Amino acid sequence: MPLLLHIPKGLKIFEITDIIGIIAFSISGYLIGVRKNLDLLGVILSAFLTALGGGIIRDVVANREIFAFTAVLPGMVVLISVFVSFVFKFHKKEIENKFLFVVIDTIGLVSFSISGALVGLNVHFNLLGVMFLAFITSVGGGMLRDMLINEIPFILIKNFYASVSLIIGFCLYFLKSSPFVVVVIFVLGVTLRLFAYKKDFHLPKIKI
Repeated sequence: MPLLLHIPKGLKIFEITDIIGIIAFSISGYLIGVRKNLDLLGVILSAFLTALGGGIIRDVVANREIFAFTAVLPGMVVLISVFVSFVFKFHKKEIENKFLFVVIDTIGLVSFSISGALVGLNVHFNLLGVMFLAFITSVGGGMLRDMLINEIPFILIKNFYASVSLIIGFCLYFLKSSPFVVVVIFVLGVTLRLFAYKKDFHLPKIKI
C-alpha cells in the first residue's frame, strides 16, 4: 500500500507530491488561522482541516477506511509543517504570495485531484462521482476551514482553482488511469493552473 494514498502501485511517484501538497495546505491553513487571530487550537485545526479535510470527506463518500485517522504520517506532516511555519515566522513573510508557494500549492491541488478521481474510478463511480471526488479531495479541506472561520469559501469567489480539479476528474474518467495517462494529466493540470494564475483567469460572474 502506498505511503499516503490508496492508489495503484505504478503511481507511487505521487506519494512525494502528496506530501508536498499536505505541507502546502498545512502552511496555508496555519497562515489563515494566524491572520484571523485564532488561538493555538484554532490555528492547528485550521491547518489540519485544510490539509486533510478533503481526503476525509473523500473516504467517507467512497465508503473507505479514513486514511487520515488510521495512518500516522499525514497528521505528523501537518504538525511538523505548523511547527516549522511558527519557528520561521511564515506569517510575517507573506509567503503565500510567492510564486514558489503557488507552485507547491498547485502540485498539491493537482495531486489530490488525481487521487480523488482514482478513488472514484476504483469504486466504480460514474462521471459525476469521479469529478466530485476529484473536487472534494483537493478543495474540501479549504472549504471546511473557511466555514469554520465564517467566511465564504475562497474557491467560490477567487481565481481559476477548483475548476482545474473538475477538469482532471473529467479527463481521468474517460482516459482511465494508466501510469502514462496520469503523468500526462498531472503535467497538464499543473501547467493549466500556473498559466491561469499568471494570466489572472477568473470564471465569469453574474452581474446584478
